[in-house]
Amino acid sequence: SAGDSDYRFALESISKVCTLALALEDVGPQAVQDKIGADPTGLPFNSVIALELHGGKPLSPLVNAGAIATTSLINAENVEQRWQRILHIQQQLAGEQVALSDEVNQSEQTTNFHNRAIAWLLYSAGYLYCDAMEACDVYTRQCSTLLNTIELATLGATLAAGGVNPLTHKRVLQADNVPYILAEMMMEGLYGRSGDWAYRVGLPGKSGVGGGILAVVPGVMGIAAFSPPLDEDGNSVRGQKMVASVAKQLGYNVFKG
Repeated sequence: SAGDSDYRFALESISKVCTLALALEDVGPQAVQDKIGADPTGLPFNSVIALELHGGKPLSPLVNAGAIATTSLINAENVEQRWQRILHIQQQLAGEQVALSDEVNQSEQTTNFHNRAIAWLLYSAGYLYCDAMEACDVYTRQCSTLLNTIELATLGATLAAGGVNPLTHKRVLQADNVPYILAEMMMEGLYGRSGDWAYRVGLPGKSGVGGGILAVVPGVMGIAAFSPPLDEDGNSVRGQKMVASVAKQLGYNVFKG
């Protein structure tokens, strides 16, 4: 590690990876593909147009519409059980210190009007599987948890190890589900930059507007960085460069064999 690796920042959209992982465990990959989709949208991560163009189907679990729908797929009897299950999977994947920031959550709950609109559009189209405001509430909470780069790298390493956390040695995910997560990360993990990222770096990745960025080297390790300045797509500018540099120096690219 290098720099302020202990500094805690909001997980934000990287949380979508964790919730997708839990949904795959709960309902399986076919149900996720049927109910959410598995295709890049080619539009901004919070686009409403993408929903309108495809009859309300969100297409990808790694854009806001798909992530809200994925949250609604989690098996739960009420809002708190849904939230606790998502928090628990984040902790299992990254570390027990991952916790909700009340400050971040309260701020985002009072300004998440766009996501509420997306939730109601999903609900009206039949692609939301619980109450619309419950899904939006829990989705906002899952984005408001804090972690550091070491824990973020642990999340990546757990995916790299086929669902086994390398620090706890506990199996968190079924190995068969991990390739679906990595495929989504490759297609849509950096939103409008995903194609460029695949072309230049060649690793499944995921970014968050909190400044975090994650890449997975399947079978080897996770690479994580944190730097707040973002590009126009919401990805850490310096984080992308750092992860790309590490991957290049170590010779990791899934397309190079």
